[in-house]
Amino acid sequence: MVKILVTGGLGFIGSHTVVELQNEGYEVVIIDDLSNSSEKVLDGITAITGKTPLFEKLDLKDKAGVEAFFAKHSDVKGVIHFAASKAVGESVKEPLLYYENNISTLVYILKELKKLPSAAFIFSSSCTVYGQADELPITENAPVKQAESPYGNTKQIGEEIIQDTCKVVPTLKAIALRYFNPIGAHESVEIGELPIGVPQNLVPFITQTAIGLRQELSVFGDDYPTPDGTCIRDYIHVVDLAKAHVIALGRLLQGKNKSNYETFNLGTGKGSSVLEVVKSFEKVSGKSLNYKIVDRREGDIISAYADTNKANDELGWKTKLSLDDAMSSAWKWEQKVRFNEY
Repeated sequence: MVKILVTGGLGFIGSHTVVELQNEGYEVVIIDDLSNSSEKVLDGITAITGKTPLFEKLDLKDKAGVEAFFAKHSDVKGVIHFAASKAVGESVKEPLLYYENNISTLVYILKELKKLPSAAFIFSSSCTVYGQADELPITENAPVKQAESPYGNTKQIGEEIIQDTCKVVPTLKAIALRYFNPIGAHESVEIGELPIGVPQNLVPFITQTAIGLRQELSVFGDDYPTPDGTCIRDYIHVVDLAKAHVIALGRLLQGKNKSNYETFNLGTGKGSSVLEVVKSFEKVSGKSLNYKIVDRREGDIISAYADTNKANDELGWKTKLSLDDAMSSAWKWEQKVRFNEY
């Protein structure tokens, strides 16, 4: 069995990707520091796949700890790197925390991969690198613009570090996956999104409002130049997203990559407004959501959705699950979390 390291593997996207990797026969070892996740997620992964992945609690800022891990697991063939701080607002207030956590950890991992005879590396990047794109849908050739936040900047810098490393380390092959807005939960409702504190993302705020944990949802602005005046984003089901990581990894392990550094957009290719997401939730849940329109939020771009042709054609990957599918699974997950005190 091919051993794959998944950093941040107990997080939202990481845990779903571990499930898909194990379902495809990979041996998975997870590193997570549990700063934004729970060890209980291992139980959910095991319930779905029938296999418990190896798990090591480790802070990747601990360089000696990273070196010791790779000395112990010298047979790792690839890494999918999710571990990173990801709250845009927090990054504005705590930029050094974000640069230390998101950049130093990446460097430490790449230093270890450089020592291996060969290695595949999948980087969790983001559509934030495009800012407010000049043209929609957004292709991989769209210019990378000055970041709107330190978080976004860490993704840009991260991509540059990987690209520079690949130029001089021919044994390293890497793909940066730039994803749009992951939502939803596994159909089994064994794993899903577990935000700590007040959610930073739209969908968990919707579900927490519907279940009574939040008083109301604030919709930031209804005067944007969009059909209903609210911001538009490309919402992709987390299971579709997870499957793309497995396909991208296989591309590198099988030597199908065209160069040893590639980028792909991962989205549905369709934009949905904030109010369309609210309506989808109301439809699948049968509940009326308490929300109000408030002032615009600083830093929000008007519209962003992916051109998915490159991922569709070169990876042979397409999304299969709809916005309604994602909202339905997110609502079932919220109910499980709340009533079982996950």
